[in-house]
Amino acid sequence: MLTMSLVSPGSHRFDPGPCFRSNAVRTRAARVKAALVEATPRITVPAKRDITKLLAAGGGGDRTEDLQAEARAMTRAANFTTYSSELLAAKYGSRPIKVVQRTLEILIALGSFALKLYLDQRKGVFDGNKRMRAIELRKIFTRLGPTFVKLGQGLSTRPDLCPPEFLDELSELQDALPTFPDAEAFSCIEKELGLPLDSIYSSISPSPIAAASLGQVYKAQLKSSGHIVAVKVQRPGIEEAIGLDFYLIRGLGIFINKYVDIITSDVVALIDEFARRVYQELNYVQEGQNARRFKKLYADKEEILVPDIFWDYTSGKVLTMEWVEGVKLNEQIAIERQGLKVLDLVNTGIQCSLRQLLEYGYFHADPHPGNLLATPDGKLAFLDFGMMSETPEEARSAIIGHVVHMVNRDYEAMARDYYALDFLSPDVDVSPIVPALQNFFDDALSYTVSELNFKTLVDGLGAVFYQYPFNVPAYYALILRSLTVLEGLALYADPNFKVLAASYPYFAKRLLTDPNPYLRDALIELLFKDGRFRWNRLENLLEEGSKDRDFSAKDALQPVLKLLLAPDGEVLRVLVIKEAVRVTEAVVLGTVIDTYNSIPVPMRNLISNGNLAKPLMANDMEIQSLIELRDQIYRIWGQLSLSRDFDPMLLQPIVQVLQQPEARSLGGRVIGGITQRLAARLLQQLLRPPSSTLSTSSTS
Repeated sequence: MLTMSLVSPGSHRFDPGPCFRSNAVRTRAARVKAALVEATPRITVPAKRDITKLLAAGGGGDRTEDLQAEARAMTRAANFTTYSSELLAAKYGSRPIKVVQRTLEILIALGSFALKLYLDQRKGVFDGNKRMRAIELRKIFTRLGPTFVKLGQGLSTRPDLCPPEFLDELSELQDALPTFPDAEAFSCIEKELGLPLDSIYSSISPSPIAAASLGQVYKAQLKSSGHIVAVKVQRPGIEEAIGLDFYLIRGLGIFINKYVDIITSDVVALIDEFARRVYQELNYVQEGQNARRFKKLYADKEEILVPDIFWDYTSGKVLTMEWVEGVKLNEQIAIERQGLKVLDLVNTGIQCSLRQLLEYGYFHADPHPGNLLATPDGKLAFLDFGMMSETPEEARSAIIGHVVHMVNRDYEAMARDYYALDFLSPDVDVSPIVPALQNFFDDALSYTVSELNFKTLVDGLGAVFYQYPFNVPAYYALILRSLTVLEGLALYADPNFKVLAASYPYFAKRLLTDPNPYLRDALIELLFKDGRFRWNRLENLLEEGSKDRDFSAKDALQPVLKLLLAPDGEVLRVLVIKEAVRVTEAVVLGTVIDTYNSIPVPMRNLISNGNLAKPLMANDMEIQSLIELRDQIYRIWGQLSLSRDFDPMLLQPIVQVLQQPEARSLGGRVIGGITQRLAARLLQQLLRPPSSTLSTSSTS
């Protein structure tokens, strides 16, 4: 966690001091450091450079200089250790005393907890004591140190491994730990960067601004440029500590895989994946590169802020990052004191998270409140890029399709989605899962999906996952955690906030504009039912999609036309022709009705004895239906024309598409269908027997 909030309780105020005179600071190292951290005279901070001159990943300078600085940082981290279960086994297999000591410490803590669970089971009070035991487990993980704090946070995202009560408690784990001595931190900086502390900084905070499980953060001013920076320093001996713990935990995972049938997931594989991520967090150069990539992808939006990395002052164990003034996103009063609204910031976070998860697939996997700051100018700042993850490309579309199936309450399709999402192996029969999904969603969706609380959805799905042989991929568990955290923050400000409702505009926009074949099929599935086009669904999608700032009318029209005219689109073309005929009839007859209603009453009586249904050969219900359809078409066109980039020239590419042979054939079939329909009405009117007219008149 890289917390940069200066308003949180207990934080240290920092007033950067000027550069020290070299002949005064080199007399004695200890006095140098003491003077350095206590320096408080005021200085003029250099003005911020033009953003167009900054490299997306860098802390200043042109691209060449920045790349060279990054290369030097990578050289300093060349000996970084990556996770290897084989190397850990070789290392700790020959150190039995150390292994036994740590094993006993862990067994005493976790063994007593397991015994309590066993006794609860025997006494029949297991369910009643779940909440209490979950609290105890959270405290045990905190006491056992960094590895178990990280493990607890990881388990809090695994609904297939933990009951809901444990998920709730473990999600509250904070990775704050006691600080380590400042002298050790300063020594680490000098060793890693190869420079005396006084030659790097004009001043540095006398104690950490924040402490986390893997390191602690200082606020400093660079001597070379005057920039105010956050300096994250890795905790001494952390690699040794987590290495031994993961060696032991993996051994436990092997035991669970062999002998514990209640857990269906491959525990060893989960532990290995988790260990790899934690080890990656130890490499601060990798974290800097993660920040650079994240900034390039998502900081194009003016409301998102990602701090720059100063590569010349970064190594495997020291990360120097632009200081961000801000308030933690869960400090609502402090945010409102700055004239900002928490819900606006949360909505920004949701939209950015959706882009991360479903657009580019590269996302921040640890968005807890300490890593999300509200800046004074209203931006949402993302911090701490040690734990990142990626959504597989095929899964991004499958997730959106899953939402469509949920809206349609197509539980069989929802169950099949779990194959594409890699939740289930292809040999698993999904038929027993369908009733469980139906039982949950029929109750949960008693209102609209947009009114469904996301946490309720996660808990309900978690209960299903827990009962059946699901293997929730790491990326999906982290997605749930990300959106749950954001909804939790919003609920502090507004108990009625619904993250799904806030996400709707993005999903609608993607369905309407994305040319991905999977999403095109999902859109067709949503709009067509039983051979009829659901105009109300299209209207709702356009209404929601237009709320997204990136919605484009052009993008919403062209992909659908191209799909319609594709060589394999004949089935869809038949449906569209039928619907086009119905719509044209509604527009034509609606115009006739409007014209009829605009003429004087005596002339109406002369034409049809005051009853328009007779010349139209339609009853009042059919006329009402035609008018409603016509009005709906006009509303939909109005929504498109009000799009931010609507221009008549937008139709030019569409006209080009319509010039294709398939389009000309389609147009002819539509015109033919319309002609036949109107001709049939005319013939019915002309050939109607006089007796029928009299009968109708007498009964009207």
